[in-house]
Amino acid sequence: MATTSGYENREAAPPPPRRPLRVGLALNGPAEPESWAESMELIERADALGYDSFWLPENHFRAGATASPLLTLAAVAARTRKLRLATTSILIPIHDPWRVAAEVATLDQLSGGRVIFGVGRGFEALMFRTFGVNPKEKRDRFDEALDTILDAWTGRGEGFPPDLPLPVQQPNPPVVVAAFGPKGLRQASSRGLPYLASPLERLDVLEENYARHRDGLPDDVDAATLEVPVMRTFHVAGSREEAGRARDAAASEFQGIAERVGRNLAEKASGDADERVVVGGVDEVVDRVEQYREALGMDLMVVRPAPGTVHRERLAALDRLINEVVPRLRPSPPSG
Repeated sequence: MATTSGYENREAAPPPPRRPLRVGLALNGPAEPESWAESMELIERADALGYDSFWLPENHFRAGATASPLLTLAAVAARTRKLRLATTSILIPIHDPWRVAAEVATLDQLSGGRVIFGVGRGFEALMFRTFGVNPKEKRDRFDEALDTILDAWTGRGEGFPPDLPLPVQQPNPPVVVAAFGPKGLRQASSRGLPYLASPLERLDVLEENYARHRDGLPDDVDAATLEVPVMRTFHVAGSREEAGRARDAAASEFQGIAERVGRNLAEKASGDADERVVVGGVDEVVDRVEQYREALGMDLMVVRPAPGTVHRERLAALDRLINEVVPRLRPSPPSG
C-alpha cells in the first residue's frame, strides 16, 4: 500500500493525462416548492443537450436542503433518458447502511444502471446532534457503512439480509468520495476511489488536494484510470453586467457558508470569489476551463449554476457551455 502520510516531504505526483471532458450539472433543492418546476426544466435541458450527469447533495435543516437526494433522483430518472444520476454525497455516517444499499440499488434498477454513488461524512454539528451521532465517530462510521454497502451488493458477509436488491451495475455503481480536508482525502485515496472536491476551495488548494489524493493511492491503482471530477460555481454569461452580478452573489454565498463551518474549513475557502468560480463570457470561460484541465487533469466538470442569476439566464448558460465553450477546448491527445 502507498503511504498516505508525510505529504510535506513528498514529490508531488503529476496530474493524469488529459482525457475527454464531460460536463455534469449540480443543483441544491429549491427553497420554495414552486421552484421545483424550474429545477426540473434545467435538468431536462441538460439531458437534451448531452450533459453527462446530474448531481444532488444531501443536506439538512436550512432553506434549499435536500434531505433525501435518492427520492429526488428517482423523479429525475423518470424525466430523463441519458443523464447519469449522482449523489454529490449521501452522508452515510448518519444512515442505516442496509437501507442505503437497498435504496441505491433500487434507483439503479429504475434508471437502467445510471447511478453514481457519491458518499461523504458531513461536517455540521446540528446535523450530527439531531441524528444522534457523535461527530468524533463519523470517519469510523463512514468506513464501516461503506464496507457494509459494498459487501451487501456482492453478497459477502454472514448475517446479510436475504433478497436485498442488487444494482444493475456490477459489482457496484461507480463510487466517488466527497472530501474536504486531509483526513477525508485519505479515506478516498486509501480505497483507490475518485475524490470530488468542495466547490468552496481555491484552485491552488485543489492542486494540492488532488496531488495528495494521487500520492495516497494504493500501489495497484493507477491514477490515470480514475475520473477527476471537479465541482465549480459556473456561469457562461451573456453580458458583463450578468457576469458581475453572478460573481458578487457567489462571493456573498461563500461568505455565508464560511460563517457556519469550522475555522479550518473557512480558511481553505477564503480568498477572492474569482479563485473559486468560473464566471464570464465565452472567451473567459474557455480560458478558465483550460486552466483547470491543465492543473488538475479534470475530465468531469460538475457545474453549479451561479447564484444571483434568474432562470432564463441559467438555461442560456447551459446552452452556451455545451454549444460555444466545449467545442473550443483543446482536444485531448490521441491515446497510445
